[in-house]
Amino acid sequence: MISLIMRAVTRAKPTITLMALAGFLATAPGFAHAQTVSRAFVSIFSGASLYVDPASAAKKQADAWRQTRPADAALMDKIAAQPLAKWMGGWNVDIGRDVSSAISRITGANSLPVFVAYNIPGRDCGQYSAGGANGADAYKKWIRSFANGLGNRRAVVILEPDALAGMNCLSPALQQERVNLIHDAVRVLKAKGAAVYIDAGHARWVDPGEMANRLNRAGIAEADGFSLNISNFLGTSVNVAYGTEVSKRVGGKHFVIDTSRNGQNATSAGNWCNPTGQRVGPTPTTRTGNPLVDAFLWIKAPGESDGTCGGGPAAGRWWAEHALGLAGGAWDRLLGRK
Repeated sequence: MISLIMRAVTRAKPTITLMALAGFLATAPGFAHAQTVSRAFVSIFSGASLYVDPASAAKKQADAWRQTRPADAALMDKIAAQPLAKWMGGWNVDIGRDVSSAISRITGANSLPVFVAYNIPGRDCGQYSAGGANGADAYKKWIRSFANGLGNRRAVVILEPDALAGMNCLSPALQQERVNLIHDAVRVLKAKGAAVYIDAGHARWVDPGEMANRLNRAGIAEADGFSLNISNFLGTSVNVAYGTEVSKRVGGKHFVIDTSRNGQNATSAGNWCNPTGQRVGPTPTTRTGNPLVDAFLWIKAPGESDGTCGGGPAAGRWWAEHALGLAGGAWDRLLGRK
């Protein structure tokens, strides 16, 4: 379990111009195959304001420290000021109600909702974020309730972090079931008007050709794109290069990158579970400077634990001192170790 959303404002005229461009491209010959500008980029992220939660864990922590630890509170404000994605999973007792409530709250703030659907059966291969729906039928019911909560309102859904990249632990039959479930979820969510990005792991996990194969089997042709680097620490440029290679093999689909904890610009995969010495990465934006990259997002919330490793609490639980390190605090002082 993990948690997350963002921010970018453009004026009305450029937005109208982009929408006109989208209409032109949609009727141009070969548009379905030459996706220089994706539908999601034009109609969803372009001109969108991304939601900053005024009651986030980081904001509450900063306020609690304001008088007694003012310097640390100022560092925590760096995290609290950024939009995060909203994670949804089996912990939501009524998923349809919770999605609907979140959309109402976020759109009420004139912002674009960015959700993470995280409930695939056999999630995380039984590791720190183990869980998920109790079988294929339960998942299909859950994702339909999720979609009904959208109510045909504008939203982005990041679909099942690590599900494709981490499916080697499954039998061939269960691997096929998983890609079928993701494909079904894409269709169900798209039918409710969502922009859907299927998660594709990170740049040092699965070879681009194999990841493209998995995405194609999971219905990437019907999705808006794919997501990279969720909860990981690899640098942005490394993920852009990888995403570009994957995109070439999936019809030019666009992608988004989780930059919440990649400020050290790592180029190789190291310790992924509550490592020290890391920093927050580039702040969320829809202006990435790359036509294939629709957004840099903070999908994993800095300060939420990766699991009971490195001295951390259970996955998804708030860990204030770790958040402080990510925000720029001295790791040795905070945790008493390097």
